[in-house]
Amino acid sequence: MVQRVIRAAAVLAAAVCASVPGVPAAVSASVPGVPAPVQVGWWGCGDGLECAKLSVPVDWARPRGPRTEIDLARMPARDPARGLGPLVVSTGAESTVQGVRARPDAVSELARWFDVVFVEPRGIGDRGSAATVRCSVPQPDPRRLQLTPGPAAWRAHARDNAAYDRSCRIAAGPAYAGLTSWQVAHDLDAVRAALGQPRLRYFGNAYGAVFGQAYLELFPRRVERMYLEGVPDHGQPGVGRRLIAHARAAERQLTAFRDWCAGRLGCPLGGDDAVKVLDGLLERAPLPAAPGQALDSRGIVVAVLAGLVPQRWPELARALSAADAGDASALAAMAAPGRPVAPATVTRSLHCHDFMPAVPGYRRFLAMESRLRELAPRVGWLTGRYEVGRCLGITGRPSWPPRPAALGNGLPTAARGGGEPSAGAAARAVRGPAVLVGIGRLDLESPASGAARVAGRIPGAAVLRHGDGHGAYLHQGTAKLRATCLRSRVHDFLVNGTPPRARTRCPGELTAVR
Repeated sequence: MVQRVIRAAAVLAAAVCASVPGVPAAVSASVPGVPAPVQVGWWGCGDGLECAKLSVPVDWARPRGPRTEIDLARMPARDPARGLGPLVVSTGAESTVQGVRARPDAVSELARWFDVVFVEPRGIGDRGSAATVRCSVPQPDPRRLQLTPGPAAWRAHARDNAAYDRSCRIAAGPAYAGLTSWQVAHDLDAVRAALGQPRLRYFGNAYGAVFGQAYLELFPRRVERMYLEGVPDHGQPGVGRRLIAHARAAERQLTAFRDWCAGRLGCPLGGDDAVKVLDGLLERAPLPAAPGQALDSRGIVVAVLAGLVPQRWPELARALSAADAGDASALAAMAAPGRPVAPATVTRSLHCHDFMPAVPGYRRFLAMESRLRELAPRVGWLTGRYEVGRCLGITGRPSWPPRPAALGNGLPTAARGGGEPSAGAAARAVRGPAVLVGIGRLDLESPASGAARVAGRIPGAAVLRHGDGHGAYLHQGTAKLRATCLRSRVHDFLVNGTPPRARTRCPGELTAVR
C-alpha cells in the first residue's frame, strides 16, 4: 500500500500544473521520467509576495480521482544571483501566508539566502482564496468543558463540535476525505517537484512540523535539510499518555512563571510567590469578579492556564495581583471562552483526523482525569478537558497510516553546502544530519518531552534546546530579535548544513524582554 501511494505521488507530483493566464513569471523544471516540464505560475499578490496555486489529488492513492487546490506564496531572495534556491515553509498557523502578511519579520531574514516558499495546508488559503474551506458552523471553545463539569456539558459540547465538523464536511465536499497530514506530505512533494528540486529543504513550525514528520516517513530520501520546531508528537501511543504529557508541561510552566516573576523587577506580584498566591485564591474561591458575578476554583485554573503562555505572563501577573487584592475581574476575563466565529476553518478537523480519531467516552475520561489530578494537581489536570474537547463529537477514519512508525529511514547522510550566513561565501560541502529539531522548555502546545521523542525516532537528528516557548523562532523575528542563539544556529543549519554542537542550549530570549 505504501509503495503504491508513493509511486502514484511521484508521478502526479511531476504532472501537476497550476497556470495563471497572462502571468509572465513562472518556475519550470524538467522532472526525470516525465517529458513535459512542470510549471508553477507566479503573480504579484501584494506585501512583497508572489502567489501561485497547485492542483493535487484529494487522495494520492487515487490519482485519477477528485482534485483540490493548495495556495503557495513566495518571498523572493533579496539577492537572486547569490540565492541558494527555495526553502519551503509551513508556520502551522491558521494560514501561513496570511500570517506572513501580518508579521513578515517572523521569516523575512530567511530571504537573505532563499526564495522562501510558503505552503498552505489543504482547506486553508490566502485571503479571499477559493482554496479556503469555510465551515458555516463555528467551532465551540473547549474551555467550556473546563468551566462546566458534568455529562450534560460533555454532551452539549459534543453536539456543537459535531455540527461544526458536519458543516466542514459539506463545505469541503470530496476534499474533506483528504484532510490528513499524510496527504499534505504528498502535496509538499508535489511542491518540491514543481520547484525543480531533487530534494526538499523545509522549515516546519507547530503543525508544519507534523507535516514534516509525515514527509520523513514517506519520502526520507528526498530530504535535503529540515528544521522542525514546536514539534507535536504524532507517534505518542494512546490518548492517555498524550494527556499526561500536556498536564505535566502545564504544571512545570506554572513553576517557570513563578521563577520569572520572582526574578523580574517590577513584577505586579512583588515579592510574593506566584504559586502561593494561586493556592490562596483557590482556598478563598469563589472570588468577586464583577457586580453579581463570582469566579469559582475552576475558573481560576482556566484563567491561569490561559495566561501560562509566556507572551501573557505580564498579564497573568497583573490579574493574579488584582485578584489577591479583591478584584478578580481581570482573571475572569482571561477565563472566558472565546466568542464563536463563523465561518470557521477546517484546522480542528485536520487535527482530530491526525491525532484523535477515537475520543474516549465520558466515564473513561473521568478515570483519566483522576490520574491527571494525581500527577498535576494545581492546574495541569484541567488541560485534559481542553485536549479531548477539541475533538469530542468529531468522527472520522483514522489517518493513514495511523501514526509515524519509522521516521527518516534512508535519510541522506550528507547535506549539500550553502553560503555563510554572515557573508554569503561560496558553497562548501558539509557532512551532517539532515534534520534539526528545536525543543522549547516553555512550550505548552507541544511539550518538550514529546518533541524529544520525535527527535529520537529520526536517525541522526540533531537537537537544539532553547528556553522559550512555542514558535520561538517566529516570535523572536516578530520581536525584531535578530542574532539570537536560536536563530543563528537555525540559519547555520539551513544554509550550511552545520548542526549545533551536542547539548547546545539557547537561553530564553523572549522572556528576557517581557
